[in-house]
Amino acid sequence: QVQLVESGGGLVQAGGSLRLSCAASGRTFSRSNMGWFRQAPGKERTFVSAINWRGGDTAYADSVKGRFTISRDNAKNTVYLQMNTLKPEDTAVYYCAAGDRSIIPQIGVRQYDYWGQGTQVTVSS
Repeated sequence: QVQLVESGGGLVQAGGSLRLSCAASGRTFSRSNMGWFRQAPGKERTFVSAINWRGGDTAYADSVKGRFTISRDNAKNTVYLQMNTLKPEDTAVYYCAAGDRSIIPQIGVRQYDYWGQGTQVTVSS
């Protein structure tokens, strides 16, 4: 069993920044691929970013490339999502997810086994 707890969400004006954190416990974090997804009201959960277990490979949705950065600190069992130049369309609940170890970061919802409870990000125009 894996427990994931997100934090760092909130209300920010367009153009601002937030850093999300996801603390993991219950599983060897350093052997898990990690991902961030988001879900806006009435929409499906979609991929945002992912990082492999070593932290050497990352993936981003086209909509966030150049603005968001994923990173991990295996010593702290934590994965981060730095979000810059936020836009109103980034408003959503952001979820952290843990999946099996692989070289290539997973981008599909079904490729992850464990999910956090989500943290709300609201970007005002």
